[in-house]
Amino acid sequence: MGRRTLLKSAVKTFGAVAVGSLLTLSAAHAAVGEPEKEELKFGFIKLTDMAPLAIAYEKGYFEDEGLYVQLEAQANWKVLLDRVIDGQLDGAHMLAGQPLGATIGFGTQAHIITAFSMDLNGNAITVSNDIWEQMKPYVDKDADGKPVHPIKADALKPVVDAYKAEGKPFKMGMVFPVSTHNYELRYWLAAGGIHPGYYAPLRGDTAGQIDADALLSVTPPPQMPSTMEAGTIYGYCVGEPWNQQAVFKGIGVPVVTDYEIWKDNPEKVFGVSKAWADQNPNTHIRVVKAMIRAAKWLDDNNNGNRPEAVDILSRPEYVGADYDVIANSMTGTFEYEKGDKREVPDFNVFFRHNATYPYYSDAIWYLTQMRRWGQIAEPKSDEWFMDTAKKVYRPDIYAVAAQELIAEGKLNASDFPDFATETGYKAPQTHFIDDITYDGHKPNEYLTKFKIGLKPDSKI
Repeated sequence: MGRRTLLKSAVKTFGAVAVGSLLTLSAAHAAVGEPEKEELKFGFIKLTDMAPLAIAYEKGYFEDEGLYVQLEAQANWKVLLDRVIDGQLDGAHMLAGQPLGATIGFGTQAHIITAFSMDLNGNAITVSNDIWEQMKPYVDKDADGKPVHPIKADALKPVVDAYKAEGKPFKMGMVFPVSTHNYELRYWLAAGGIHPGYYAPLRGDTAGQIDADALLSVTPPPQMPSTMEAGTIYGYCVGEPWNQQAVFKGIGVPVVTDYEIWKDNPEKVFGVSKAWADQNPNTHIRVVKAMIRAAKWLDDNNNGNRPEAVDILSRPEYVGADYDVIANSMTGTFEYEKGDKREVPDFNVFFRHNATYPYYSDAIWYLTQMRRWGQIAEPKSDEWFMDTAKKVYRPDIYAVAAQELIAEGKLNASDFPDFATETGYKAPQTHFIDDITYDGHKPNEYLTKFKIGLKPDSKI
């Protein structure tokens, strides 16, 4: 089967999943042609999960696609998003919720899409040494006196209650209102009976602290440890290496990873504006191809390439943290309390478990959390959740890139989902810290299962 025929077949078989979005794609690209734009600038935040971008650049995968890429660190998530929207950046490492939040108009209104999921897991919740000492009496211990993981927010609740009784606000940091970190921190707190607060955009309230037991606010990732050390916040949820940095500096203790909150949760995506994707369809597919190869390299040989990846990421132009700090989580371990290093081989996943595939059900989970906490202010039908996911997450584009790599012999069909049968929905997921099952086909039913949070027909 020739390359053109194979790509036509990829588009045709995937049509059952995303017919509408494939109409333009199949008409414009019977095969992946030359890139419309060769010189590109991509943005990122200094976190280890920007790794697929760094590896695609350093290993020459972008150049293999005829692309000449410049990678540029950005000051914060808002600046990064704004620069993608106004065209200063061609695309960027984004929070999984950012394309969704922008497309539905929470904060900034702009149609952003993603055809590539950058990683699974990779975050943790860290508390200051003082808070950890207050939590310890409520944490279960094993026979050796070590904390039993996962540590639930039940152990934090008496501490938060004591602060409230004294009239003191309990303050925690997360990186952005539509960040995975915000939703993971809220999920963990609420599962332990701690209300993280509601948003009420129709009332002009975007602080997210209505009815809150714990007050969450935005802090850029690299500033998390110093902000906690200064006492401005008592804990935070962030990606690596900024949890391990707290351990190395002796200022805090990571108490739970997002792998323990929601096993194999999607974390970052590669986002572009819909307008850019429409103008540069071949370029976009080629970018996705390069990043798929980079993700595969990062997980190859049982994470055997990770030490080299850590060396690259430790450079100042990328993450710029010490090698040992980055390696602490990137090489299959995670250190909780100082000296308590445990095996967590899937703390950072870039390719296995179909990590790079942009599942509709992942998008819908983020939308349910936006609705749960009031960022989506009014009731929405199940169809709305599904239609919104399909506007933003583009597995059809991913499938064309993957089929091209298979045709070129760079990857195998077994490396990917079966595109002929894949629906874009994972089977119902059960690995959450509160044991609540999530089914992407039933978002409103899912919202009824939580003790804390808006119900499907609630408004603030």
